[in-house]
Amino acid sequence: MLSEPTAPAETGWRHPRRANSLSEVYASIKVPAANASFWRKLMAFWGPGLMVAVGYMDPGNWATDLAGGSKYGYTLLSVVLISNLFAMLLQHLAAKLGIVTGRDLAQACRDHYSRPISLMLWFLCEIAIAACDLAEVIGSAIALNLLFGLPLAWGVVLTTLDVLVVLFFQNKGFRIIESIVAGLMVLIFGCFLYELIVSRPDWVALAHGLVPQRQVVTTPGMLYVAIGILGATVMPHNLYLHSSIVQTRQIEQTEAGKRMAIKFATIDSTVALFLAFFINAAILVLAAAAFHHNGMFEVAKIQDAYKLLAPVLGAGAASVLFAVALLASGQNSTLTGTLAGQIVMEGFLDLKLRPWVRRLITRLVAVVPALTVAIIYGESGAEKLLVFSQVILSMQLSFAVVPLVLFTSSRAKMGVFVNRPVVRVLAWSVSAVIIALNGYLLWQTAVG
Repeated sequence: MLSEPTAPAETGWRHPRRANSLSEVYASIKVPAANASFWRKLMAFWGPGLMVAVGYMDPGNWATDLAGGSKYGYTLLSVVLISNLFAMLLQHLAAKLGIVTGRDLAQACRDHYSRPISLMLWFLCEIAIAACDLAEVIGSAIALNLLFGLPLAWGVVLTTLDVLVVLFFQNKGFRIIESIVAGLMVLIFGCFLYELIVSRPDWVALAHGLVPQRQVVTTPGMLYVAIGILGATVMPHNLYLHSSIVQTRQIEQTEAGKRMAIKFATIDSTVALFLAFFINAAILVLAAAAFHHNGMFEVAKIQDAYKLLAPVLGAGAASVLFAVALLASGQNSTLTGTLAGQIVMEGFLDLKLRPWVRRLITRLVAVVPALTVAIIYGESGAEKLLVFSQVILSMQLSFAVVPLVLFTSSRAKMGVFVNRPVVRVLAWSVSAVIIALNGYLLWQTAVG
């Protein structure tokens, strides 16, 4: 049995920890002893980072990456890179919060804030998860439509089946879910590796695009797309998710044990987010090579990209693999989004529901509006709803980032694991940039 968290992790909290996060899988995965090899330890901690990285390549990101690549070529690659660097820092803080305190971000918010503020944060977070789920549902439905000609409404209905899938495999062990996510990510990676090869990008221009350019800020249209890429990359529900699923590892509740866990959890998430960077960058590079290079500057819709890829590249498999990657991305994101919904509901409300009821509620919140729009407005309405979901996510992001940085910068809450001064400055700077840019994106969207 694991001992309770050590004293330094409890002194800064108002209440003792009431329940473990994701109690059905909490500390269910054993880790090797401290004297084990580096690779054995890494393999034991490998997995949560991949589940987090899924949120950084969900269907909501595709439209912004396609728009950026087709309109501005490789120029906005630097924005994709910077967005992922921001994400790496924030996910490191989320993992550290969960490992050190034994609380996920939702539980920490419930303890720290008054009941009204905590309920407000819960409500905003549920809206964000529903918006993210909406993007995943619509993305999967579009992929099914492109691959099999399935009407969008039927595609939306089929996406509800993931509730049963998560329930079934989580009962088999958390490692099973991690393996499914990893398998789907390998599939997405393979699809885009093929797309990059057949698109024959300009590698010199690609390398130049990784260096930040002044015109990104000085050109209004480019700045707007750049902010959209940033807003679609950093997902608020990932911070709640990561702070919880790192606790599935059965670590020693000592300073040395926690330091080891933080080290390997950070390596895990950083490597996984580099993979997410490759996939997001590949979408933008594909759009730049296939569309921008051929004078097609306004390809921003997923359906348009699917129809144009094969004839433009002269490769029949290009369009099919693009849709396969989209379907895998949507399904992967639904798995992690469903878990995030459970973590948020239990963490903020201390409410225990039967797993199938809890997940069905989470899924219906997204399926109902998606199904309504698909039936009434069809393809164009679904595409607009996809964009709208990203705006909602932008609105909610600051309400997850600020508490995370605040908690991990508190010596009373974190003890010896408190953020060092340089990390604190970086974290608050990144938070300020994200909040400012997302606020600007929201304002521009409202004006537009």
